[in-house]
Amino acid sequence: MTNGLVGKKLGMTQVYDEAGRLTTVTVVEAGPCRVAQIRTKEQHGYESIQLAYDEVPARKLNKPELGHLKTANLSPSRHLKEFKKMGDVQLGQTLKADVFQKGEWVDVEGVSKGKGFQGVMKRHNYRGGPETHGSMFHRAPGSIGASSHPSRVWKNKTLPGHMGSERVTVQRLKVVEARPDENLLFISGAVPGATGSFVTVRKSKKS
Repeated sequence: MTNGLVGKKLGMTQVYDEAGRLTTVTVVEAGPCRVAQIRTKEQHGYESIQLAYDEVPARKLNKPELGHLKTANLSPSRHLKEFKKMGDVQLGQTLKADVFQKGEWVDVEGVSKGKGFQGVMKRHNYRGGPETHGSMFHRAPGSIGASSHPSRVWKNKTLPGHMGSERVTVQRLKVVEARPDENLLFISGAVPGATGSFVTVRKSKKS
């Protein structure tokens, strides 16, 4: 087996627990994933398994990718991801959402929504200036403190720029409900990415 799966974010909804409490959850289609490669310590220097997810037409992959999947007798797949090897696993084996159980803690990794070029108030939570009384200072960053010395802008200064569209990991989210027969996980809270984006779900390191 393994400690994680590749999946797809389907959206958000709400569910009630046994005590009647309302919980906001993200629905993730976790798997089915197929084992494309088994890496061993003797051959590769470490142990892991590579999973393939999301079947696509062969024309969408190049020849090296097709050849790699053909060695495991797998159909063309869009995503390949390595996970920790736990126990026995066979090449070509299909792994489903039963890897995770209800009440388990997971870490979810994905690419956040892209927000384009943004100013300092949205990007870095600047307070902004007065909005009334003829003020000419509203949403601009203002002085950045560099004069004749050092005559440059310090590195990592919080300024306007590209926001979002970066890899984000949200740790320690709870699996509120698991439906292995439908490959669905109901995970408490929000996970990074837009609806339909691909995410990686792993057993939490902080469980």
